[in-house]
Amino acid sequence: MAELEAQEVELTLPRFTYEDAWALGSLLRQLAVARSAPVTIDIHRGTQQLFRCALPGSTPDNDAWIDRKRRVTERYACSSYLVGARFRAKGTTFEASSRLDPAVYAAHGGSFPLRVTDTGVIGTVTVSGLPQVDDHALVVEGLRGFVAG
Repeated sequence: MAELEAQEVELTLPRFTYEDAWALGSLLRQLAVARSAPVTIDIHRGTQQLFRCALPGSTPDNDAWIDRKRRVTERYACSSYLVGARFRAKGTTFEASSRLDPAVYAAHGGSFPLRVTDTGVIGTVTVSGLPQVDDHALVVEGLRGFVAG
């Protein structure tokens, strides 16, 4: 869990513009295409969707998973994977203990907060289509590349 919490701090951004959304989304798409990953990628700033891309092999179910994971990140202001890990660390599950509708919220890896220095969480970046640990890892890799680029 410490590693997941450290990622939240490491991947704080100095700013996040519309152009940044395109650059990050495009970078995630390049990473996914190189791996033939059947994913859907989504970037939101508040309630506005700034980027969406579905790759071959993804399905409409990925859209629903994105929405559910994104709602967890928006509600808890941290990655959906970290939220699920915190519940598991307490010996329970998000579904059993959060008192939130699992048809609306999913604490599965793949959604990450877009946190801006001196502002806080302003949006989310979400991937769906792989096992949750891999969805999360792809988002983190994309954010690291974006920050470094």
